[in-house]
Amino acid sequence: MRLIAFVLALFALSGPAAAQSWKEYSYPGEAFTVSFPAPPEIEATTYQAADGRSVPARVYSVAQDNGVFKMTIADLSGSGLEETGVIDHAIQKLSKDGEIKVDIPARVRRVFGRQLSILGADGSRSSVALFYYRGRLYQIEGKSLPHGNATADAIRFQQSLMFTDDGSNRASGERSPGPGQGREQRDRAGGRSGAAAGAPGSGGSETAPALDAGKPPCP
Repeated sequence: MRLIAFVLALFALSGPAAAQSWKEYSYPGEAFTVSFPAPPEIEATTYQAADGRSVPARVYSVAQDNGVFKMTIADLSGSGLEETGVIDHAIQKLSKDGEIKVDIPARVRRVFGRQLSILGADGSRSSVALFYYRGRLYQIEGKSLPHGNATADAIRFQQSLMFTDDGSNRASGERSPGPGQGREQRDRAGGRSGAAAGAPGSGGSETAPALDAGKPPCP
């Protein structure tokens, strides 16, 4: 009985500790918050835009044994590039070595973009969201590595993104055209926040679609 009580006590202590490892990080200069499972590394780099030019970019990332969580911000201000071209180019780069399983409209508050699920040729699974907002490409990708079991964490990370300046990349009443005109807009207005309802450290994101975080996004 004492052994059982001891084991139960260990579970009680380890559960909250594991949940608390996720933490929301705020970046006011780029108007977003996002949750990571550990303090992210920050790298100043460049991003190749759709017109071939290299633009300044910043990458926030955490790499673990079973998954990689990466937020990329590329500064495309003054480039004159259209949103559709920016997003389609990003999708092409992301899916170069994989197969797109899901490609649908997405929304975080009043910022519209696209959400994808990508099955890599190496067996990895990625949950991705892309937004072109105020001259920046916001690209968030949670990847479950081959033979890893981080699919739920990848979705949780992707859905934790929150824009903090209360702006929009659409005129009033306008919606994201998405990959197919006329496709049902599956944004989640007033839905649960984050990738798991009540999950500590979620960024309160309202991304679409309402994928079940407990199920892999790729068949």
